[in-house]
Amino acid sequence: MPKAGDVVLTKLQFTDSFETKRRPAVVLFDEHDNIVVAGITSNLSMDGIPLGKKEGAIKDSVIKLNYIFTVSGPMIEKVLFPLTSEKKRIVYDELIQRLKMLA
Repeated sequence: MPKAGDVVLTKLQFTDSFETKRRPAVVLFDEHDNIVVAGITSNLSMDGIPLGKKEGAIKDSVIKLNYIFTVSGPMIEKVLFPLTSEKKRIVYDELIQRLKMLA
C-alpha cells in the first residue's frame, strides 16, 4: 500500500473527459482506501514543484498541486519511488500555503 510521499503509477481522469490514463502522481494522504494524489507532468513549462531524474523520476518533471485527485487503492498500479524528506516537505509546505489562500 502506498504511503504519503510515494510517487505512484495510477489511473487518473482527464480534466475534460471521463477517460483515464496511466500517469505518475504523488500520494498526499490516504484515508479508508481513498488516496489523494497530485499529478506529475513532464511538461516543464507547467507551474509546480520540480522533480528531477536525480530524485528518481524517469524524466525531469513537475508535481502539479493544482491537479489533485482522489483514487481508490485498486487504481494504483505500483509504487515507483519515495520522495526525499526534503522534497516531501516542499510539497506539503506549498500545499499548506495554497490552502491558506482559500481562507
